[in-house]
Amino acid sequence: MSDGTATTTADLDVRLEKHRVELTGYCYRMLGSSFEAEDAVQDTMVRAWRSYERFEGRSSLRSWLYRIATNVCLDMLTAGNKRARPMDLSESTPLAQAALSPRPDNTWLEPMPDNRVLPTTDDPAEAAVAKESVRLAFMAALQQLPAKQRAVLILREVLAWRASEVAELLDTSVASVNSALQRARATLAEREKADKAAGAAVSDPLDEEQQKLLERYVAAFEGYDMTALTALLHEDAVMTMPPFDLWLTGHDDITGFMTTLGSACEGSRLLPVRVNGLPGFAQYKPDPEAGGYAPWAVQVLEISEGRLTGFHFFLDTKRWFPLFDLPLHLEAEPDQTEKGV
Repeated sequence: MSDGTATTTADLDVRLEKHRVELTGYCYRMLGSSFEAEDAVQDTMVRAWRSYERFEGRSSLRSWLYRIATNVCLDMLTAGNKRARPMDLSESTPLAQAALSPRPDNTWLEPMPDNRVLPTTDDPAEAAVAKESVRLAFMAALQQLPAKQRAVLILREVLAWRASEVAELLDTSVASVNSALQRARATLAEREKADKAAGAAVSDPLDEEQQKLLERYVAAFEGYDMTALTALLHEDAVMTMPPFDLWLTGHDDITGFMTTLGSACEGSRLLPVRVNGLPGFAQYKPDPEAGGYAPWAVQVLEISEGRLTGFHFFLDTKRWFPLFDLPLHLEAEPDQTEKGV
């Protein structure tokens, strides 16, 4: 091999796999899609494998992989599709006009399990930055940036690369990198002013107040107690349900929807999941045909100042539940210890 070592097939597999999670996180931030990110990383690994003989060790293996992954993502983004949340595409719909109109899958920003994109680290500050950078509001803001600005911002702000390293990766100048970063920061700052969810704050691990809030949420949702749920929601809370473009704002419209169009959710069970650096739950609805409970949604919750400011229901369960390694059926009387938040 070019680095002078007898790298076996197994050795190379191990060396490449060590970078899979962080590369998936990078590609996910670039693309906004769970499945496209995993496809991009697999393509990166295949390209690295095929061209390893030509890798001359002029950079670290990690830097080389990021270069390949960046090129893969830029190629995938040439179509110009910008994934979004429902509130990025239309105005909020009053409950009286609520209708469930789906849009194609490639419209939507997709959820992602934490363990697929957040590498293990002993540095609390590094872990906090990584989690914040996959939260839905930040991800949605990233999607509005031109592709190369997006890459620069992620590499510089999230991954803490030096400007010279980013310039080398992108085959450009340090001045160009700094200019792109400045423009990207300005765009994100403008979006943050207009996006309440951008201020959502969740400690890691959850503090006692946030833990109790989630416990109350589970009790209210599973009990379908709209009075209790209203007490947990910020007055401007937002509810979304991709692939439907409908989104609701305010606790009155949200609870009104849940007791009308969403009334089939009554009697649901919630199991905790770690998703997009935020608290989340897998929601199972009662299954009148098979008995027990059937998958319905992956919920992602946003919290600010002791209230729920957003909860987002990703409804394509055939895609999401396997991604999160969730069962596709729950028995009617499962072990109650599963219900711990």
